[in-house]
This record gives sequence, structure tokens and C-alpha cells, in this order.
Amino acid sequence: MIPIKPVGVKTAPTRTIDAAAGVAAQYLQPGALNLAALPPLSLYIHWPWCVRKCPYCDFNSHEAKGEVPEQQYLDALRADLEMALPLIWGRKIYTVFIGGGTPSLMSAAGLDRLMSDLRTLLPLDGAAEITMEANPGTFEAEKFRSYRASGINRLSIGIQSFNSHHLQALGRIHDAGEARRAVEIAQANFDNFNLDLMYALPGQSLAEARADLETALSYQPPHLSLYHLTMEPNTVFAKYPPQLPDDDTSADMQDLIAQMTAEAGYGHYEVSAYAKPGHRARHNLNYWQFGDYLGIGAGAHSKLSFPHRVLRQARYKQPKSYMEQVAAGTPVQEEREIGRDEMGFEFMLNALRLQEGFAPNLYGERTGLALNGIEKQLNAAEAKGLLYRDHSVIRPTELGQRFLNDLQEMFLL
Repeated sequence: MIPIKPVGVKTAPTRTIDAAAGVAAQYLQPGALNLAALPPLSLYIHWPWCVRKCPYCDFNSHEAKGEVPEQQYLDALRADLEMALPLIWGRKIYTVFIGGGTPSLMSAAGLDRLMSDLRTLLPLDGAAEITMEANPGTFEAEKFRSYRASGINRLSIGIQSFNSHHLQALGRIHDAGEARRAVEIAQANFDNFNLDLMYALPGQSLAEARADLETALSYQPPHLSLYHLTMEPNTVFAKYPPQLPDDDTSADMQDLIAQMTAEAGYGHYEVSAYAKPGHRARHNLNYWQFGDYLGIGAGAHSKLSFPHRVLRQARYKQPKSYMEQVAAGTPVQEEREIGRDEMGFEFMLNALRLQEGFAPNLYGERTGLALNGIEKQLNAAEAKGLLYRDHSVIRPTELGQRFLNDLQEMFLL
């Protein structure tokens, strides 16, 4: 990528935008693909700091040691966004997601400044879904009222469990009482919110998993995300694995979740996502439908489509390095085009997570390629009973949902 060097961090001068526009022009040249239209565009903003790194977490999060350089980071976010604008000229933003880390560590004034910058620089859709992640232990009622007033209209709350013993085993900074208080504050200020819960926790019984879900459902959240605890590489739990429930107990927990959420009126629309009617996570749906997203902030990833190519980017991960690279005009550490031979797998890796699958024409719309390019893999998956397809839909079967990794790998060329 051509280096783009602004003068300072707070504003990107005209020559910086001109240089960025020159880079963008390269991506508009003829290429290997032919997209008839560009997909919906979302914005992801990464806040990299948290109070304490959880032992299961493999996200780009860093313990805040001393005072967080909030203003410097917000300056960098704005400059990063300004430099990326030529890549998305004329495109509306339909969803925004502020993730982390723990974005709810941001001051009310800092969040208000960030939202003001977004409105100044971007054409936000009038009905844009704007989500912010928040963790119990950082909830202050007044601050969350301010977040709502600044334009956040959806919260995603990292509860993980309502059991203090399990929260301690997960290394969370909150206890059961703080978890409940966080949900109550969210209810008082937001019409739309999500609760994150984990199951198959160290030492967790089926009865304890049921109690967690019963507590969550008692608040009638519009959306639930229910994740099986996994031992991710390069985490404390990977190095020192705790004793987890056996496979049979984990399967019983999954069956329990399916039954209880259905009885409570939640639709299971993605591997880990359950929603009341009209409350599916639009930002995440855009990912799963192979839409576009611009990611700014430390370690943020982007997927951006142009008429003849699809581009992936990754920002520098360490907050200090990221801010230094933004000041130098080079926040992007990695950048590449998705090759034609990768496109089928990339699309199916996301779209097959959806319980209802996708319309066949979506494949061509989002990849710029003909569906018959993966005909052999589709036939093989169908023959194994992992996939159902007809003229209107392609979706994983119940068996395909159970063995989703195997199904997805069939499209890896």
C-alpha cells in the first residue's frame, strides 16, 4: 500500500486525502472479479483496553495499566477513518459496532466525541444500528444514560454467567450481583440489548447451566448470544486447561438451550445467536452474509468490495504501535486481495453459520463469481446429508449444523 502521511494526527490535510484517493483509484482498475453491485457496508471500531485479561480470551485486548490515553486514541481513530474515506466514497454506513476490549471503559465525553466524529465524516443511515460492547463492573447508570443520548441504540453485555463461582473461574471482574445490576441498567436505558452467556464452563453442571439461562430469560432480552467455552490457542486456558464438562454434558446443555430459547420465543438464526422477532443483530448478519465492513482501531480488520476485487486489511494490533503508525499515515499493517480460489470458502465459512442459509443468487452478488464454480462441493455436501438446496435456498441440514466445521472445510480448495 502507498504510504499516506498526514501532518499530525488530529486532521488529515488535503494532500493526505488526495494520496488516499490515488490508492483507492488503484482498486477501481479492472480485475479478476465482476460484482454487479457493492454489498451493504458496516463500520467496526476497536477499543483495545480492558480492566483485566480473561484467561479464555484471544481477542486483541490489553490490560489498562495506568491511565488510558483516551484522547490520543480518539485522535488516532478519527485520523484513521479520514485516511480510509476514499476507499468507501459515496457508500452509506448501515451498522456500527464498537467492540473490544471493554469499550464501556470510555468516558461519556469520549464516546460523545467519537459519535460526533462519525456523524461529521460518514453518511450514517437514518436507521443505523449502533452497538457498543459493555462489561459488568464498568456499568454506571449515569454514564450509560449519556451513551444512549450520544447515539448508542444497542448494547451487547458480556455477562458470561450469573453464578459468582463460575465468573471467578472465568477471571471476570464482576460477580453475580453486578451482572444483574448491569442488565437492570441496560433495561432502563435501552430498548435493544444483547446478553452474552457462556456454557460448558469449568465445573458447571446441567442444573447450573439451566439456572444461568433461566436468569437471563427472566429479563426478556431482545437478543441472546450463547457460546460454548472453547480453549483458544495463545490463552491462559490453553496453557493451563481447566476441568470442563464432558461431551455428553455439553451436548445436554446445547439441547437444553435449544428447548428453553424456543419455548421463550427466541429464533435460533445463527450458530450462537438467538433473537426475538425483529431483533436479529444486523451488524453480525452483515458479516455472515458476506457484506462489507471497514474496521478502524488497533487490530481491526476490514473487508471492502470494489467492482473487480475484494480487499482485506488489518490494522496494527498493539495500541501504542497503532497510534504511532496512524501518525505516520500507515495504520494498515496487512493488506491483500481475496483470490478467486479462496472466495468460495470465504463466503461459505460465513453464510453456512446461518440456520436458514442463503438465497443462491447471494453467492454471485457477494463474490462476483458463478455458483457453478463450487458445484462439485455443493453436490458432495448434499450427498453426505450436510446440505439442503433448491432453487430458493442453500442451507445446512440439522446434521450439517452439528458438523459445521466439516461442512465448511468441504469448500476449502
